[in-house]
Amino acid sequence: MSAEHDPSHEAPKLIADPATPKVGNDEEALIVGALRLVERGLLITVALMTVGAAAIEIWGVIGSRKIDLADILLMFLYTEVIGMIAVFYTGRGSPFIYPLFIAITALARLIVLQGKEMKPENIMFEAGAILVLAIAVVVIVRGGKS
Repeated sequence: MSAEHDPSHEAPKLIADPATPKVGNDEEALIVGALRLVERGLLITVALMTVGAAAIEIWGVIGSRKIDLADILLMFLYTEVIGMIAVFYTGRGSPFIYPLFIAITALARLIVLQGKEMKPENIMFEAGAILVLAIAVVVIVRGGKS
């Protein structure tokens, strides 16, 4: 038997499952449209919840007449969530960067909140996590330009 007709050298043939439903262009457009509508609704819900949480936090700061670094970092978290929603709506920028910024800010806030009670090695671990996330942001930004 020659190598040209040797079945061991052939790529495996994929057999479609006859039970798998075929989706036409109209159905696909309907499904994609419905999913986009759900996505938009959830994004609006997240935006409203974020604005509400920020308003509650601002009200608490006004009531206490005291602003801490943790309060400012929390405001940055809310701002970054709103920025991430804006990126999803406008399509400008990378939607992957904002969750990384949110994680960096959340870790920084955690370090500030736990402060003196935190073990030094835990601070180093969290600082290392912030460094890894910052490197990931640089890689994504530089990778997107090339």
